Amino acid sequence: MATEPETPVAASAAEPAVPSLVDRYFTRWYKADVKGKPCEDHCILQHSNRICVITLAGSHPVLQSGKVIKSISYQISTNCSRLQNKVSGKFKRFLTELAPLCKIYCSDGEEYTISSCVRGRLMEVNENILHKPSILQEKPSTEGYIAVVLPKFEESKSITEGLLTQKQYEEVVVKRISATTATS
Repeated sequence: MATEPETPVAASAAEPAVPSLVDRYFTRWYKADVKGKPCEDHCILQHSNRICVITLAGSHPVLQSGKVIKSISYQISTNCSRLQNKVSGKFKRFLTELAPLCKIYCSDGEEYTISSCVRGRLMEVNENILHKPSILQEKPSTEGYIAVVLPKFEESKSITEGLLTQKQYEEVVVKRISATTATS
């Protein structure tokens, strides 16, 4: 008795999903409740070469609430614009963990300050999100990243202290949801 050849749908269902570029080359770290603000979570994508890409975590209110981003500004204060960072030469901007990177203004009047979460040199800010803020929500881990930070070599192992792994972060989110549903 001849067996039927496997259909393409059945064959693809048996194969494991191919991990994304981000999942293959970056380790995800999370900072929950940045600066004590509930649910304002950030994601740090750390490459094996130490580079850290700062993004919004999936539970951040900008991504969760269906908010509309009115504008994004890298102007932190009257004297400090992250757009003016120098990528070459001696005077690259050195950031602390709590250094603000940008501000996100939503149409409902809410304002969110996005912090670095890691110590290091500010290598690049994503100017594309200034012109098209929606990519911050549509593709937060790729084209919608906030900034790129390079930690000092001697600190590259210690920068993850105080950050959560993917599993720890998921546990925090589950606890939040449980606490919210328990109080409702």
